[in-house]
Amino acid sequence: MNATILVQPVVLSGGSGTRLWPLSREKYPKQLLSLVGEDSLLQATLRRVVGTPGVTLAQPMVVCNEEYRFVIAEQLRLLGESATVVLEPCGRNTAPALTLAALAAIKGAADPVLLVMPADHVITDVAAFQQVVSQGATLAAAGAVVTFGITPDAPETGYGYIQTGALFGGADDNADACGANARTIARFVEKPDLATAQSYLIAGNYLWNSGLFMMRASSWLAALGHCRADILVACQNAWKIGQTDGEFVRVGKELFAACPSDSIDYAVMERLAAQTPAKANADTAALPPGVVIALQAGWSDVGAWDALWQVLPKDMHGNVLQGDVLLQDCSNTLAISEGRLVACVGVSDLVVVETADAILVSHKDKTQDVKKIVDRLKSQQRVESSVHRKVYRPWGSYDGVDAGERFQVKRIVVKPGGVLSLQMHHHRAEHWIVVSGTARVTRGDEVFLLSENQSTFIPLGTTHRLENPGRVPLEMIEVQSGSYLGEDDIVRLEDVYGR
Repeated sequence: MNATILVQPVVLSGGSGTRLWPLSREKYPKQLLSLVGEDSLLQATLRRVVGTPGVTLAQPMVVCNEEYRFVIAEQLRLLGESATVVLEPCGRNTAPALTLAALAAIKGAADPVLLVMPADHVITDVAAFQQVVSQGATLAAAGAVVTFGITPDAPETGYGYIQTGALFGGADDNADACGANARTIARFVEKPDLATAQSYLIAGNYLWNSGLFMMRASSWLAALGHCRADILVACQNAWKIGQTDGEFVRVGKELFAACPSDSIDYAVMERLAAQTPAKANADTAALPPGVVIALQAGWSDVGAWDALWQVLPKDMHGNVLQGDVLLQDCSNTLAISEGRLVACVGVSDLVVVETADAILVSHKDKTQDVKKIVDRLKSQQRVESSVHRKVYRPWGSYDGVDAGERFQVKRIVVKPGGVLSLQMHHHRAEHWIVVSGTARVTRGDEVFLLSENQSTFIPLGTTHRLENPGRVPLEMIEVQSGSYLGEDDIVRLEDVYGR
C-alpha cells in the first residue's frame, strides 16, 4: 500500500429521510439524528474513516443544502473536526454535488482520491470498511472509478443492484494485486421485484448498490465531461463565481439552479458498466475503468424504521427500546420516546415513535409507506411534515411550548457567545423571562443585562436583540402576544450569520 495516497473524505449530506418521520423532518433530516449511538449519522460517517491504514486523510468535506449549514457546522464543532462545507443553494442530486466537491478538492497540483460517502448510512464493522477503502484507494489512485457493493444476505427489493463481471485486471499478477473482490461492473439494475431479487441472491454475482465511491477528482471530472458535459459546465460556471464565507463555500445560486439534476449512477457509473469487451466502442473507450469491490461491514442505509430495528441492539424478545418506554408481553417491536412515557402491551412487529408533536404507529412490514403520511401532511400544508417543535438556529434553539389565539410561548436556549439578529416585529410584542444564565438585551436605545428570574418587555415595533455574553447556555421563556405570530414577522436589521 502506498502511504502517499491522499484521500479526501467527501460526505454528501442531502436527502430528507421521509420514511423515518416523525424523527426525521424536511428541515432536520435523518443524517443529523443520533439514531445509532451518541453520534449523529453524519458524525459517525466522518469518524469511521479516521485511522484508515495506508492512506493520508485530507481535511474532510461536507456538501449540503444551504439550509442545514449551521446545524452541520455545530455538529462538526462538537466532533472536534475541521471541515470544508460546500453549500448547495438547491438540490440537484448527487452528480452535481460530487462535481462541486471535486472542483473544491483540486487546488494547485493537488488531485486527491475522493472517498464519497452518503451522510446517512450505518456501518457497524469499521475495520472491514477501512480495509476495502485502503484497497479502493490504490485502484482509484491508478485511475479507476471504484464503487462498493454490499454482499446481500436477503432478497431485498428496496435496493438497486450491481451485477459483477470478471476479476479486475484479468487472471494475472495485476488481478492478484487488485484483490479477489475487485471486479469489473457488468451492469446496474434498478430495484427488483421479490422474485427477481431472489434470483439475484441465488446467482451470487449481484451486490447491493451502496452509493459509496472512490476516484481521483480529475477522473470524475473527466468522466462527467465525457458523459454529461452539461452538468460539468453548469457546475464549473457556478463554482467560478463562488465565494468563501468563513468555513462555508458558496457557489453561484442562479447558475447552479440551472444545472441538470442527475445521480452519480445515471450520469456516469452506468456508462462505465458498458465498457466490457463485448460492449466497448469509441464512445466508451475514453472513460476510466469502473470497478466494484464487495463490502461486508454491517452496512445499512437506514432507509426505513424496519431497517433501523435491524441494526440496533435488541432484548431477548427482539424488542428495541429508546427513551421512556415500557413493554409488556411484546416482541420484535421498535419503541422510541423523545419525552412522554410510551407503554405497549401484547403487540408484535410494531414501530411506535413518539415526539413532542407527533406519534407514529406502524406495522414493521409497512414502514416504507410512512412516506405516504408525509406526502399527505405536505398536501394539507401541515408544519409537522417539515419542522420539529424544537427548531435549531445558528445561535441555539427554540421550542414551541404552547400556543393559542393571539399568544404563543417558546423556550429559548442561546449558546455561549450566541447572538440573535437585531430585529423588530410589526404584529407582536414579547415578554422575556430568564430561567438561567445571563442575557444581554438591546431594546431600542437601551442595552442592559438580565440574570436568573429577571424579565423584560419588548413592545410591538421596537428594535431589539438578545445575546448570551456568558460561558454557560442562556435559557429563557418568551411569551409572544399579538395579532400575528408567524416566523415571517421578523424584520432583520443586522445579522452576524448573514441570514
